[in-house]
Amino acid sequence: MEDERSLSLLKIVVAWAKKVAWQRCSTKQQIAATSATILTYGSYGLGVHDPESDIDALCVGPFFATIAEDFFIVLHNILKSRPEISEIHCVKDSKVPLMRFTFDGISVDLPYAQLKVLNVPENVDILNLSLLTNIDETSWKSLSGVRANQRILLLVPNLKNFQSVLRCLKLWAKRRGVYGNLNGFLGGVHLAVLAAFVCQNQPNASVIALISNFFSTYAMWPWPTPVMLQDGMPSNVEDVIETRFYMPIRMPCSPYEYCHSNVTRSTFTKIRAEFLRGHSMNRDLLKLKLDFDAGRIFEPFPYSTNYTRFVKIYLSAPDQDELGDWVGWVKSHFRCLLLKLEAVQGFCDPNPMEYVDMDVSEPNVVFYWGLNRSRSNFVYIEPVQEDFSRSIYCGYYGIRGEMELSIVQASELPKNARFDSGNGKKMKACWKMLDYNQRRTPAYSQHLPSYFVGYVESNGDTEYPRS
Repeated sequence: MEDERSLSLLKIVVAWAKKVAWQRCSTKQQIAATSATILTYGSYGLGVHDPESDIDALCVGPFFATIAEDFFIVLHNILKSRPEISEIHCVKDSKVPLMRFTFDGISVDLPYAQLKVLNVPENVDILNLSLLTNIDETSWKSLSGVRANQRILLLVPNLKNFQSVLRCLKLWAKRRGVYGNLNGFLGGVHLAVLAAFVCQNQPNASVIALISNFFSTYAMWPWPTPVMLQDGMPSNVEDVIETRFYMPIRMPCSPYEYCHSNVTRSTFTKIRAEFLRGHSMNRDLLKLKLDFDAGRIFEPFPYSTNYTRFVKIYLSAPDQDELGDWVGWVKSHFRCLLLKLEAVQGFCDPNPMEYVDMDVSEPNVVFYWGLNRSRSNFVYIEPVQEDFSRSIYCGYYGIRGEMELSIVQASELPKNARFDSGNGKKMKACWKMLDYNQRRTPAYSQHLPSYFVGYVESNGDTEYPRS
């Protein structure tokens, strides 16, 4: 655990576990033996994070430390009292319950898993199935991301190449608007497995060759045949076709299960189109004997020229903290809205980027989703709003915010939303409000030095470039 924040968080949860053991009237020997740990996953676990990356970390605790009382109350209060931790929220209703907070300015997601042991060592082997015997379903779901990360790192033939490829593919997916599981696109674990599969098939290839092969592989992939890493274990017959998902991707750890997916007909169409686009560009470059053109392949997706109409999703709340909770809740129901729009439009492109209406004083977040060009007569969105409102207001126990849907023309988009993907700044639920008025310094990829990836913020004002 090289990161200072992770080490600090580890010390906090070890002290927390011993406190809970003391509250349970354990003996001195039991308290001394009690321990918990922190396991990072996502970009941190795979070694593809940067200094500003959010941290996905799993708290693994002993058998007596419950999630309802000891995690969400006792540990929550300990974290809340720490000066380096702020904006802490409990997200209890998600598929994987967790705490979200800011740690020294970095966003942290912290779910919890409870093992049937007293001492959870720092380097606990969660790939050992004997340790996972009789754990509850919530703990199993919380552990799945970490287990998948650790298994991928063991299966790729060249770790450095894999990490470089994955960094580039995450950049590509974000710039082309196909990154974000809640919006029905590819999440981090999906991209990691897809990248690892290509690396396994070409163990001696260069990073550029692997990226090119990524596009050629998945542009021609016979979905819904699952993508499965080679792990030396025989595949079952029923694994050959998995029809529950548009793009089945199997987790690389036993017992085998598929990555959770929100892919719909629309998002599947767009992801495949982006695979085909990347493949076509690379094929043309090879024909002309030209070098790999990162600038063209990672060019931001031109929403404002591809679509003439958009669904505007306006979310607001009385204050910033409540807005974070409200946005997180609504986003967790985005697949429901996307399916409703597909039913009346046939196609909808749910741009994952988040924007702020600067002309409104109340805290807000705005999304603009591209609509099917061939159905320009769709203007009556009130029934969709009524149905979606019932979905999001049912079961929400926080202070309700507002949600408004409307249809806007591309020409009506505000200046800060006449966008290419990657030109806005994503706000994670429960985090600080976006500031679109700061001067920014251009930054370039560490792995493709000539490729512009975005801006570093500083004080002052500046206009936002188109790409």
